[in-house]
Amino acid sequence: MDQASGLQQILAKAAAQPAAQRAASTPVPVSHQASSLLATGARTPCRAIAVAGGKGGVGKSTVAVNLAMALSIADHEVVLLDADMGLANVDVMLGLTPSRHIGHLLDGECTLEELLLPAARGLQVVPAGSGTRRLAQLNNGEHAAIIRAFDDLVRPPEYLVVDTAAGLADNVTMFAAAAAEVILVVCDEPASLTDAYGLTKVLSRDYGVRRVRMVANMVRNASEARALHQKLARVSDRFLDVVIDFAGWVPHDERLRQAIRRQCAVVDVWPSSHASQAFKKLADLVDKWIEPDRAALDRIAFFGGRNMPAAGVPK
Repeated sequence: MDQASGLQQILAKAAAQPAAQRAASTPVPVSHQASSLLATGARTPCRAIAVAGGKGGVGKSTVAVNLAMALSIADHEVVLLDADMGLANVDVMLGLTPSRHIGHLLDGECTLEELLLPAARGLQVVPAGSGTRRLAQLNNGEHAAIIRAFDDLVRPPEYLVVDTAAGLADNVTMFAAAAAEVILVVCDEPASLTDAYGLTKVLSRDYGVRRVRMVANMVRNASEARALHQKLARVSDRFLDVVIDFAGWVPHDERLRQAIRRQCAVVDVWPSSHASQAFKKLADLVDKWIEPDRAALDRIAFFGGRNMPAAGVPK
């Protein structure tokens, strides 16, 4: 069976199922049941945040994992999507052992709800396969089918954090452009700045992204972080129609390295460390970002609903 077709069959079946029946069959995490009982009125729409970097090795996955965990610790419902197809590592970083991955979703062997993997602090993870060649070679239609699958979550989370792959391939740019916000992780290396600029250029030119948020990672102090932002913002202001906002910085921290070796999020195991404090500040800032106006954007989006194509997905 064609992978995207398998997922489309699941989506069609779910859409035909009465909403009340779907809600009754969907488990709600125990940690959030009390808040659900107190909730009145409509839920706030899910905010999708893509964490990207252009260059590999800048700490993008570390930022994605710890931002997602920090938001979850702050009593938000959070799903972390590992969108590094074929070279996934979020499950390893959190010490998880998934029995299924996105390939099973695409083949129609499970739903997105069934794929959600519980992690610490109520965080839920959508795992991608590691060392799976076919996932590394998905076409745009299959990428779009994964994005579209999130529309059918009966209970959308408050936040979807998307850990994208490195580089400028379609699987990076499509997942980044499908999010409401893009966090660009940059470190103090010429190649990091060059690749971050290249990714910003593609997102702006090909997908109409007009704002990204930059996080300086593995820097010594705020001055160094600000200097990195000024270098990137200066050239972007000159040549691109995009705003690069400074969203914070993460210092070198031995506790962070130890947490990675222990397969834990540093904000969970060492909440008072310098790195944890930086991730908590980033989570607080994210929670204050104003929802962007996406009505005029003609692109597939996470939880985009009416922005999705009525039939099929682009090839």
